[in-house]
Amino acid sequence: MVAEAILAIETSCDETAAAVVAHGTEILSSVVSSQVDLHARFGGVVPEIASRAHVELIGPVIADALGDAGVELRDLTAIAATSGPGLAGALLVGVSAAKALALVADLPYVGVNHLEAHCYAAWLEQPNLEPPLAVLVASGGHTLVVIFEGHANMRVVGQTVDDAAGEAFDKVARHLGLGYPGGPLIDRLARDGDPAAIAFPRAMPGEPDFSFSGLKTAVVQHRRRDPDGAIADVAASFQEAVVDQLVDKLVRAADEAGASTLVLGGGVAANSRLRARVAEVAEATGRAAFLPPPDLCTDNAAMIAATAWWRLQSDGPTPLDAGVNPSLSIT
Repeated sequence: MVAEAILAIETSCDETAAAVVAHGTEILSSVVSSQVDLHARFGGVVPEIASRAHVELIGPVIADALGDAGVELRDLTAIAATSGPGLAGALLVGVSAAKALALVADLPYVGVNHLEAHCYAAWLEQPNLEPPLAVLVASGGHTLVVIFEGHANMRVVGQTVDDAAGEAFDKVARHLGLGYPGGPLIDRLARDGDPAAIAFPRAMPGEPDFSFSGLKTAVVQHRRRDPDGAIADVAASFQEAVVDQLVDKLVRAADEAGASTLVLGGGVAANSRLRARVAEVAEATGRAAFLPPPDLCTDNAAMIAATAWWRLQSDGPTPLDAGVNPSLSIT
């Protein structure tokens, strides 16, 4: 048996992923099958298409994860899956597969909170992190700051009141005619632009929560007034406004919680400007900054397995009659 090895499945949105992780920190395998090409023509994720693709891909992805890790089901300690938040149909595919495998192998099943898992991604690269940590989780569906006070002990201190940061990137990219997914395209284009060219608004200054809908509207209005302006400047100025808000509220939360380490998680955490700014502000304030590699920022099953290992220690197995929760939050 591989000591404390967990097979985890992630199907919360449009990535079909499986991974085997030992001790909550050692990645033995991590397989991700992207559906980006399926959804690109629609400019965003189509839930029904995502669910059907998960059904087709889940078996081969799990087989690859087990094969890459050199393990069989009987070698494992538990089977885990993302149980929320996410797309209901997509979640059901992963959870159903995990429960079936748990029954066949007579192993515990662990349902995992996807948002909590983005916090635990840091432990896959740096297992000696010392709480309290201020963690920014920013993705296409969620933007929040979490104070990680200990394993299975975290609290949300700020979250978006409207669009998530990644959603704003996608919508602005679509308006600029860049394509999908918008985050990487704006990040790339912004390198050729001037981030100070346009004074886009920074919403809710001094408040712990985020708002990006007004910024998105400001971009649309600017383009109507100046349709021939440099798109690179628009992209750079928009990105800077998003990053300013993310960094300012992360540091504010760290100050109030006395956290000496800043951590990023979620797909937007792969943004080059955000990573640079967090590293800069950490150095300027005498803090450490932990920036997971991009493949651990975007949706993956390794972070699900890491979280499951800690949850199994603290809470034990999840009952097999537990369902999915598309609106699950960190409490």
